[in-house]
Amino acid sequence: MDKKPKSSAGTKSAGASRLFDSELAGSVKESAQQIWLAGMGAFAKAQAEGKQVFDALVKEGANLQKKTQSAAEERFGDVTSKMSSMAGDVSAKAGEQWDKLEAAFEERTAKAMKKLGVPTARDVEALKQQIEALSAQVARSARSAARKAAAKGSARSAAGKTAKRARKSAG
Repeated sequence: MDKKPKSSAGTKSAGASRLFDSELAGSVKESAQQIWLAGMGAFAKAQAEGKQVFDALVKEGANLQKKTQSAAEERFGDVTSKMSSMAGDVSAKAGEQWDKLEAAFEERTAKAMKKLGVPTARDVEALKQQIEALSAQVARSARSAARKAAAKGSARSAAGKTAKRARKSAG
């Protein structure tokens, strides 16, 4: 195998590449070291101030909870009143529809009963009043007849007694 001598230009570019790689690696190593130190500092600070930070976060969370809870209760009240209003409207409409249905049913029932010849409540009441009037009239007529009969009976009895006396005296 033939070995060709390397040119000096190739050697220069390889050296520059190594120099660039070495500078890049150093820069990356330095950045990583700074990130590591920043994390360690944050950790140390969190340990030192952890209790105060934790207490502050708890207080802030409690305030946030109160605000959201009052907002939720307010919304819940609004929704409840709207639902109550809607329920009232639906109930009123249902009542109206029920009344219409009831009236239609009563009307149809009355027509069917009329076709069958069944008397209405008014007809029965009118008949009742007529019966009461006739009963009163019959009672008056009966009393009048009784008086006339009593008057005739008294007259006969008086005539019969007179006739008996006349017979006794003639005899």
